[in-house]
Amino acid sequence: MGTTFAPLPYICPAMPHILLLSASVRTGRRSHRVALFLERFISASGRATVGTVDLAALDFPIFHERYTHMTDPPPALRRYAEKIGRADAVVIVTPEYNGGYPAALKNAMDVLVDEWQRKPVAFATVSDGAFGGTQVITALQFSFWKLRAWTVPARFPVPNVAQAFDPDGVPADPGTWEKHAASLLNEILWCVEARARMKDHPG
Repeated sequence: MGTTFAPLPYICPAMPHILLLSASVRTGRRSHRVALFLERFISASGRATVGTVDLAALDFPIFHERYTHMTDPPPALRRYAEKIGRADAVVIVTPEYNGGYPAALKNAMDVLVDEWQRKPVAFATVSDGAFGGTQVITALQFSFWKLRAWTVPARFPVPNVAQAFDPDGVPADPGTWEKHAASLLNEILWCVEARARMKDHPG
């Protein structure tokens, strides 16, 4: 029987912390450009601290058991669980693959349970075509609903991502994308504040 790891207590800091989860591990991926842009935008806003978990850098194996049931979780998984658990909100940055999302993301989602519960989770989706990965949102919504996360109503879809952002995450149209990012950030912070106000109510 594995060791049980208690979920981290939720403490709302004066400066909320937003974690970006860059989901693609493919060679030549383009969704990571959006993660780079959002990280710089949130940091420059001065309204939240921000960090990024890059699944390509972590290179997780396929997990055969949940984190809380593992007798000796890998150190990288421990750090990942702590980062998700301590974040006030998580932004999933993902491409759309045939109407769904990457297997690496599903693996990283399902290995955790407690860390996702009542966590504000927002979606930034990308595609090479005109729809900006919007079809993947239905799949993400359902999976995170089952994990009991709180999905943020605002979205950040990016169509034609190769033209919209360069490899360093610099947008071709800064005004437009900064406006969209500000709307996303406003909604995330509203949800973080609402969660903080309700943290003493078990519900």
